[in-house]
Amino acid sequence: MRLNRASRIIALLALLGGLGPLSPQARAVEITISCGALGQELELCRDGAEAWARQTGHTVRTVSVPNSASERLALYQMMLAGGASQIDIYQLDVVWPGILATHFIDLKPHSQGAEAAHFPAIIENNTVEGRLIAMPLYTDAGVLFYRKDLLEKHGRPVPATWAEMEETARAIQEAERAAGGNGLWGYVFQGRAYEGLTVNALEWVASSGGGTIIDDEGGITIDNPRAAEAIGRAAGWIGRIAPEGALTYTEEEARGIFQSGNAVFMRNWPYAWALAQGADSPVRGKVGIAALPHGAQGEQTGVLGGWNLGVSRYSRHPEEAASLVMYLTGAAEQKRRAVVAAYNPTRPALYEDAEVIAANPFFRALYGTFSNAVARPSRATGTKYNRVSHAFWTRVHAVLSGREQAAPALGELRRDLRRLSRRGW
Repeated sequence: MRLNRASRIIALLALLGGLGPLSPQARAVEITISCGALGQELELCRDGAEAWARQTGHTVRTVSVPNSASERLALYQMMLAGGASQIDIYQLDVVWPGILATHFIDLKPHSQGAEAAHFPAIIENNTVEGRLIAMPLYTDAGVLFYRKDLLEKHGRPVPATWAEMEETARAIQEAERAAGGNGLWGYVFQGRAYEGLTVNALEWVASSGGGTIIDDEGGITIDNPRAAEAIGRAAGWIGRIAPEGALTYTEEEARGIFQSGNAVFMRNWPYAWALAQGADSPVRGKVGIAALPHGAQGEQTGVLGGWNLGVSRYSRHPEEAASLVMYLTGAAEQKRRAVVAAYNPTRPALYEDAEVIAANPFFRALYGTFSNAVARPSRATGTKYNRVSHAFWTRVHAVLSGREQAAPALGELRRDLRRLSRRGW
């Protein structure tokens, strides 16, 4: 949901008012950074930025922005379109580099090759027309949560394929319901018609050998038999192993069902792990985490998520801002964030670090997912990505809800995307 005109103006005025006039500094410069809306994420950013300030003699000001990613993007676009210089460093969602690329400097001259130490897929995602738009702060990818107590009880292994997941979910669901567990479902995921469904559906397609929606060259690839089979298979879960309500679930609704003890499997982001292990969680100590399943023709993968830091081309202090970006995305800072708050590093070496693994034992199981993560086609489609994603999730939701069949729906989607791309992405 985009902010309406009045709300955007109010938000902008509030932001500018919160910044206030820059006070003259006796030493060096002041850098302003947007790096989290609230809570622990904002605290971690402030701590890291203040450490950099102590080392360099500069000062740092953090600004609050809307928690909603769509509202934040709308605010960013409005400010950047006007050449606003009040924010030096922006925190960018993984799908935003392609959308906002023209407003950010190339970080390659400032990185001294540091990008080589990060997951290549993320660096590729953040590179637009040869320019490194942002450096990775932390990563995310979709993973499979499972009730290890129920799998052990029924003698079932962790499923490696979607077919195995479906069969295991059905068998345990039926057995537990027969024993009185009438509220148990086999699988929950993000099925609402929104960006989360784009992510889930792309995971089904990519892990089944169906490719991506649009390839790196801008070619439309989604209309193929393996993609149709993957989406059609998911439609068969609704009302069988997944509740009808899954068609309205975002991450939190799915987590609520799973964490209350009413699902065998769940697709979600790694953030749900710590919450499932909380002192008040009904499934504490009963949850396992693994890579998402794959189809007969594909391999395990998850769709790339996470956040990055970029320097505005309108910054008055690009050199100093780039220095802060490199510090916050460096190995020491990423390790601190991982140990303190389980934020997933973007540096492969940290998945071998003893302190990181001791704090987050499940990181080892996720390494393959992060290193093989599939990016959404935001880099190829640029400013049209939101419209591409909307077209995709709309057709997929129609299939899941039984209003369309998968193969014809993907044929219509191909035509929708061709109209969008007539004048290029």
